[in-house]
This record gives sequence, structure tokens and C-alpha cells, in this order.
Amino acid sequence: MGHSRIDKLSAAGLLITLGIIYGDIGTSPLYVMNAIVGSKVISETLVLGGISAVFWTLTIQTTLKYVLLTLQADNKGEGGIFSLFSLLRRRFPYLVVGTMVGGAMLLADGIITPPISVASAIEGLRFINPTNGYHIDLRDIQTVPIVIAIIVMIFLFQRAGTTAVGKFFGPIMLVWFGMLAVLGGSQIIHHPEVLKALNPIWVYRFISSSPNAFLLLGAVFLCTTGAEALYSDLGHCGKKNIQYSWIFVKICLLANYFGQGAYLMKHVGETLGETRVFYSTMPDWFLPIGISIATMAAIIASQALISGSFTLVSEAIRLHFFPKFTVKFPTAVKGQIYIPTVNTALLAGCICIVLIFKESAAMEAAYGLAITVTMLMTSILLFYYLKTRRWNIVVIWIIMLVFFAVESAFLMANLSKFMEGGFVTLLIGAGIILVMYVSFRGGQIKQKMVMTEKLTNYRDKLRSLSQDTTLPKFATHLIYLSKAKMDDEVESPLIYSILHKRPKRADFYWFINVDLTDEPYTMEYKVNVIEKNDIYKVRFRLGFRVQQKISLYLKMVITEMIENKEIDLDPYYHGFIDKHSIGDFRFVLVEEEMSTENELPLFDNLIMDGYEKMKFLAGRPEKWFGLDGSMVTKELVPVVIAPRTDVSLKRIR
Repeated sequence: MGHSRIDKLSAAGLLITLGIIYGDIGTSPLYVMNAIVGSKVISETLVLGGISAVFWTLTIQTTLKYVLLTLQADNKGEGGIFSLFSLLRRRFPYLVVGTMVGGAMLLADGIITPPISVASAIEGLRFINPTNGYHIDLRDIQTVPIVIAIIVMIFLFQRAGTTAVGKFFGPIMLVWFGMLAVLGGSQIIHHPEVLKALNPIWVYRFISSSPNAFLLLGAVFLCTTGAEALYSDLGHCGKKNIQYSWIFVKICLLANYFGQGAYLMKHVGETLGETRVFYSTMPDWFLPIGISIATMAAIIASQALISGSFTLVSEAIRLHFFPKFTVKFPTAVKGQIYIPTVNTALLAGCICIVLIFKESAAMEAAYGLAITVTMLMTSILLFYYLKTRRWNIVVIWIIMLVFFAVESAFLMANLSKFMEGGFVTLLIGAGIILVMYVSFRGGQIKQKMVMTEKLTNYRDKLRSLSQDTTLPKFATHLIYLSKAKMDDEVESPLIYSILHKRPKRADFYWFINVDLTDEPYTMEYKVNVIEKNDIYKVRFRLGFRVQQKISLYLKMVITEMIENKEIDLDPYYHGFIDKHSIGDFRFVLVEEEMSTENELPLFDNLIMDGYEKMKFLAGRPEKWFGLDGSMVTKELVPVVIAPRTDVSLKRIR
């Protein structure tokens, strides 16, 4: 396949990692402190407690849970909740429910990441006014059109692939994090007492300062929302690059948070009003530069979410949670994919979020609720993963109780956001769960009705058909894609297509089975000879990240078999252009459609209706399997799952 890979620890790898992975979590200083303080009167407990809560959240949730622990649960270099489930599904199939919920909520909450990041950055323009020595007054600027324009640009850029993105954005993120550290450090020098917030006692004082103070954890949680995306993007950059670059990223983030705390300590007894804490730490002369860098960082935050979403959805397709969307591979680098349908859906979702909420402050209310559900689901899967790794059960329970306690507290705090906008992401998540369930359950129902036939029972008929010169030759190599698991079996409709629908004479009959493995980059095949020089069943075992180019792979298999003298083409050469040709190919795609004869229970009937309707979302099968359209013939076959039994016809004379 000629893949290269960004997983070895290197300066270039670390730089690209900054560009791909840390956008979401890296832009959180734009809005977290504003979300914590809100319209409340600034107090020492509020500031130091909020900063302390941020520090310990980044330490426990991001560093301990994700960077040190969850990144160990990699599936041959791939990460994300679906990849984690792939490691567990054979032993714990019932975890499918939690996996669907977690994946759907991650995708749903991610729709807010581009709008909130970009809006927070662009709203900084309002601080540039004539009193600062500039000739323009942007205090009343309408940011919505600018935010939408930037978001559209981000999504149009996706087809270039994340390598181009990483190389372009990595240096910008390096500048961004450097700016965070300098801005924060310059404030801490003047007010070093803010470092008292390292003491976790301030978290307790923060939570217990008032009856409703516990709910502020929902705002604190915004500092770690990018941690789950960090795990999902594991396949793009590799574990070592993520772990080492996080040291630098965390230092810069904490420097900025503590710096914002130092600034707020100068304003105890006041309220924020329209002030954005992040921009208030900048000198007036630096504002235009700072806003420009923040906007570019916000664009990168969106990129981290989008590349993570492509990864998640591609793994979900393999698990039959989604229809088979067209998956493209824009670069030769492993783990880099582009899914046009998902790109369009995310773009539409982001634009809707901007139009609904308009301001970043309003988006903060909707942000974080769904992702806490995802983190809880990941913790449950991680519990089972550590058990499979034979960790001491007491150690596992201690670790998990810490995570569950922290995440449950965040979930309860975030539930207070439900009516303020949290319901939007939960509704989107519920819609995604519905699509997943219909796709998964519909596939199961359909699988039950798959009738298979032994190819050996049709050996004589197929050989006779090959030799029957009274029929026009359909193709030299006639190929069918089969889902039958046994090496000597195929589905009944395939036999029906060859022998009955329109007898198809061919020199060779090939039945191709494609197994997607739980490992990302497997490329293996096995040939089962049913009848030498006539009937073959080929099983390809391909990793879930391997681009399927079945026509190319089959030609390679046939060429190798000819070289090994397993196939003799000499009797057929009279019709060929030259001796180097291996003949013409014709793929027959048998597409099943639900028969009107079916009589299913009401619920299953609704599921199958939805399942059939969702087919329009899927890419064309020839695109999915990498087939040349000129080689493909399509046939429709009615599928009867539960035939009607209550029909009685009366003959009259």
C-alpha cells in the first residue's frame, strides 16, 4: 500500500501532533474562565477555587485518564471509543449499547467545538476600538457571518487530508501555546499568590462556597472537553508523540489559566460585564495580533474535532453502526481519511449551532453535557479493558472509582445546563443513536434470513454452464461479492442470479468474501478451490483502515495463481488480444430489497423501513469496494424475511 506513518517520536511528529490533536483542548482558555465567573462578583474563593478545579481536572481527567491510561488501550495504533470496543466485543458483546451512546454523544457535542472556538476568538474584535489608538470601532460588530464564513472554509479544506493540515497548522499551534505561556506568565509574575490554587483545598472551598456553587463544575469541565478527541485521534499521530507533546501543552495551558486567575485577583469585588478575561490579559497594542493567532488556533480546534469524527465514523461503519458511507483516503499516510457525508452533516450542524446560539457565551451553556456521558462510557469500557489485561482488580476499582466520582460530579453539574441549551446536543446525540441502532439492528434482522448454499452442490451445473457454447459468453471472469462465512458456501440469490435470472456463461466463477479485521492494516487472502480452472471462493482479510480496492486485489491474486500454475488460461487465449492478458472482468452486485411479501412484527417492520430508507445515505457499493464502474452489473433480488401466512385465495368456477 506504500503507507508512511507519523507514530515515531520525532520533532516533526511532535509539531504535526500539535497541529492535529490539541486544537480543542488548546483553545479552552478562550472561554473557560468567563464561563466560571459569569455574572458573579469576583472573589478570592471563586478565582482560586476555579483555577484549582481546572488544574486538578486537567491532571486527573486529561493526564491520568487519557494521556497515561486510555492511550494504552490502542488497537494496533488506533484509538477512540469504537476502537476500544473492537478489542472487547468478542468477550463482552453487551458493551455495544454503552459504545453506541458514547460515540453518538461525542459526535453530537463535537458539533459545538468549531462554533464556540471560532466565535470566542472572533468576539475579541469587539475589544479593538478607537480609544485603543485604532481608527476602527468594532464594538458592535456582528460576528455571526464571520464565524459561519470561517467554518465553511474549514470544512471545504478537509479533502486535502490531515497531513497537509498538520504541517500547516503545527507551527501556528506552537506559536499559540507559546503565546498562552507568555501571557499567563506575565500576569503570574505580578501576582504570584495565585499559585496557592495548586492546593486542592481550594476546590472544596469553591464547591462549598454557596448552595449552587457545585453547578460551576459544569463550567470547569470545559477545560477538558478535548480529551476524548485526543484519544480518537491516536491513529493520526501515535501514542509517544501525543504523550510527550502533552507535557508542553499542559504547562502552557496551566500558565495561561493561572495568569487569567492573577488578572482576576486584581478585580476582586467587581463583575466581568462584557469583558473576555483572555483578551484582558493582552496589552492593547497586541490585541490585533492576539486575535489573529486565536482565530487560527480556533480553526485548528475545529480540525481536531473533524479529523476525530472521521476516524470515529469509519470505525462505526465497520461495526455496522452506520450505513456504508463513502470513505476516501486523501493522502498516503496511514490513518488519514475523509468522509464526504460526515463532512457535510457536521458543516450543517455547526452552521445551525451558530444561528441558534449566536454568541459563544450562549454556546457555553450547551457545551459539555453530552461529552460527560461519553467519558463515563469510555470509563466503563476501560474498566473491562484493564480486566482483560489482568490488572489487579483492587487497583482497577480504585482507579475507576476516582474516574466515576469525578465524571459523575461533572455530569450532575452539567445537567443544570439542560434547559439553557444542553438539550440541543442531547437531541442531536439521540438522533445519532437512533441511526446507529436502526443500522445495527436492521443488519441483524436481515442477516437472519440469509440462506446459503454449498458451492459443491452446484459444481456440475456451473461447469456445464461454462462449457455451453449455445449461450453467449457473459465474461471471462464473473465475480460475485458474498457475505457467507463458510469457505464453500454462498448466498442463494447469487446462485439464482447465475443459473436462473439469466444464465451467465463465464470461463471462471469467483466468489469474493471480504472480512474486516479488528486490526487496522491487515492485508491477507485465502483461496478455496471448488473446481479447478472454474470455481473459486476467495476470502480477503483486510484491516479496518485499509482502502478496499477489490478489483485490483483480485487481479493480483489471479496473476499470482497463473504464475504458480494454479490456473491455466491457455485454453481461453484464442479470444484474447495478447498472451499477457488475464481476460475481462464482470462484477455482478446483487442488491437485496425488502419484498412486499414480508410480515414482520410492528417494531421490526419500523426498523427495516428505516434501514431501507437509510440506504440513500450510503455510498454506491462499487465505490465502497473500489470497483471500476465499467465492470459492474447490478441486479435486484427481493428479500423475504417473514413471508405472509394469512393469505387465502378461493377458486371460483
